[in-house]
This record gives sequence, structure tokens and C-alpha cells, in this order.
Amino acid sequence: MKKVVWNRREVLQRTGLVGAGVVLGGGGLVACSPGMGQSPNQDVDILNFALNLEYLEAAFYLAAVGQIGRIQSVGGNAPIRLPQGFDGTQPVPGLSPEVREFAQELAEDELAHVLFLRQALGSAAVDRPELDLDQAFRTAGSLASNGAIQNFNPFANELFFLHGAFIFEDVGVTAYKGAAAAITDRTGVLDPAAGILAVEAYHAGATRLFLYQRKDLPVTPTLTVEQVVQAISNLRGQVGGGKDEGITKGGRANLVPSDGNGVAFGRSVSEVLRIVYLTGNPGVSMGGFFPRGLNGRFRTT
Repeated sequence: MKKVVWNRREVLQRTGLVGAGVVLGGGGLVACSPGMGQSPNQDVDILNFALNLEYLEAAFYLAAVGQIGRIQSVGGNAPIRLPQGFDGTQPVPGLSPEVREFAQELAEDELAHVLFLRQALGSAAVDRPELDLDQAFRTAGSLASNGAIQNFNPFANELFFLHGAFIFEDVGVTAYKGAAAAITDRTGVLDPAAGILAVEAYHAGATRLFLYQRKDLPVTPTLTVEQVVQAISNLRGQVGGGKDEGITKGGRANLVPSDGNGVAFGRSVSEVLRIVYLTGNPGVSMGGFFPRGLNGRFRTT
């Protein structure tokens, strides 16, 4: 487990609040710099938005390696819904040694991100929201395959686990990339956020490679891994502002999705929410993987 050992001053530096008075305003936390008027500290809202996503990923990977108990009491005791017959105390059945080690590494990283952000935010950290790793996956599988995949369960076997990981990983990269330009504290917040983005990108690239190596395997009688991954990418693109690619392009491997300049895609808060809520509609504040919505200011598409 990666440990963070900041003292109180370092925590305040990381959230950009050192040397400033902090008060609770009508719109949330407000930072008051000496000699300056009050201005909303959006960095806190951005970090809490990221924390919600990290709670989701940590729960998914810890459940996959049979260690769901390590997240269940972090940030409160909101329910984590898992498929019937799977309680997250035993690993996904049939994981090969290399995929199991990969899943364990991701579980450690995502839990470390949760603890890192919670310590940085201190009392401003939002609680863990209710998470759905059951019906949300079934819905996503059906939508992505036009009904060809029913009752999708990412904890059923190794291949389905990798598809579940693909649903999340690219979203994390685009969320951090999209938030970067809005961060005020370039050293205390942007720097560690960039470090987390890099880790999420490593996760996404490795997930895409595992799936590419299995691209011709059948997932259903009519769909291969490559086709299912492309369908997931298409669905994310439809509700998340485009900015998505499958594991092949032009008949070749496409392990590093990027724009025409070779730059990673970035998504707005609303675009990310539409993906995790599994909706293309505006004004939605809950659904999909967050049945009661995210906690914090950023929660509505």
C-alpha cells in the first residue's frame, strides 16, 4: 500500500489553502487570500469530483481481487451494490496470474488515490457515495451491444473483468485531462493531479493491450472482443462528447487513444457525468454507477 505522510501544513499546501483564511460560503468552501476579495475555491470541488470517481474505481478493483472490505468503511458506509452471488471477498474466478497481478496493482493504486485525495482535502472531503457495480454494468453491456449482451457481469470471468476495466479507465484519463485547465493552484493541486492522470493513463494503456491481445476471441456468438470494445467506445462517445476510440483503428492496433495532435482527450464534468450516469440527457443528477448521484458540487449533467 502506498502511504502518504504529510503534516497539516503540507496538506493545506496541496489544496492551495496555505496562507489563506477558509470560510464556508453559500456556494461551498471559499478561500480568502490576504488583501483579496472572496473567490470560490474551485480546486476543492475539482478534487472532490475526482474523489467520487476514485471511490468507484477502487471499489471495482478491490471487489475484483476479493478485498472489497478495504473500501467499505472508507468515507462512510454507503452501499456498494455487487452482482448476486458475488460478494467481493473472493477474486474473480479464473484470473490468469498476469491479469490477477494487474488487477491487484490497480486496486492498490486506486485505493491510494482515494486516501491521497481524502487526506489532501481533509474535512472538505466528500463521503463515498452509493455505488452500483451490478445493474449499471448490465445496462452498459446491453446499451453497447444493442441488446446482444444481457446480464453483463464484469466479475464473472477474466474476459468480462477486462471489459469492465475498459469501461472505466479511459474515462478517468479524460476526466483529469479535462479538469486540468480549470485548476487554480498549479503546484499544490495541478502537479499531483497530473501524476494521478499519468497513472490512470498507464492503467488504460495496459487494459487496452490485454484486450487487444484477445481481440479475436468471441464474447457472444456474434461479437468478438474487438467489436464489443468498439461498441463500448461508441457508447461513451455518443454520451461523452465523442473523444473516444476502440483498440483498433484502420486495421491496426490503437492502444493510445488521442486526437490528431497526439494529445489525450479531455472531457468536461457534464460529459463525464453522462458516461457514469449512463445517459445522454442534460439535467440528470443520478443514475448508472452512482444511483444517488455523486457527492459534492459537481453532480448534474
